[in-house]
Amino acid sequence: MAKRIFITATNTDIGKTYVTTHLLEYYAQLGHKVGVIKPMETGVEDAPIDGSKLLTLIKKLNPAMAEVTIQDIVPIQFTLPAAPYCANGAKSIDLTPVDIAIEKLEKLCDILIIEGAGGLYVPIDKETMIIDLIGRFKAKALLVSHCRLGCINDTILSIKALEQRGYDFEWTLNCHQSDSSFEEVSKPYFQDTYPKYTIFDRDIEKIAASLLL
Repeated sequence: MAKRIFITATNTDIGKTYVTTHLLEYYAQLGHKVGVIKPMETGVEDAPIDGSKLLTLIKKLNPAMAEVTIQDIVPIQFTLPAAPYCANGAKSIDLTPVDIAIEKLEKLCDILIIEGAGGLYVPIDKETMIIDLIGRFKAKALLVSHCRLGCINDTILSIKALEQRGYDFEWTLNCHQSDSSFEEVSKPYFQDTYPKYTIFDRDIEKIAASLLL
C-alpha cells in the first residue's frame, strides 16, 4: 500500500489544491512515484476544475499514470457548488467508487495524496463528514490553515477535532502576500503556543519529510 496523505483545511478556498500540487512536485523531484485522488468535487459542469489540474500534473510527474482518467482522479462529482450533502440532495453517498479508484492508483505509486473538499466538518451525507475519510482511508493528514484574521480560532478548532479522533496529522499555514496583518495580529500567538509552527511555502521540505514519518 502506498503512503497515504490526506490534505484537509480549516475551510474552503484555503489552498488545498495549491498544497497538493506542490507536494506532488516536491516528492516527484525526490524520485518518488506519486499519485493523487480527490474523492469528490462539487461545482462540476463540463469537467472537475481541480481534478483536471491534478490529472494533467500527475500524468506529467508519473508516466505510470498515462492511462488514468478523470473518473479515477475524481470518482464522485456533483454539479451544484455546495457541500456534497446538499449537492446530492441529502441522499446517501456510496464511497465504493473511491475505494476502487484508490486501489487502482496505489498500484502505480508509492505516495498517494488524497485531497479533501472544504473543511473537516463538511457533510458528505447524514452519516459521514470529510473528517471521517481520514480514518476510512488510514491516511496521515495535513491540515492547511489560512493566515487572515480569524486563523487562530479556525486553526485551534480544527486541531482539536483531529486530536479528538486520535488521527496522525501535521498542520501548516498557507499565507498569501495579501495577508499583511498576520505578523501583528496572529503570528505572536502561534509563536508562543505552537513554536514549531510552519508556513507552507517556507517550510515545504520540513513538512514533506514529516508527512512520511
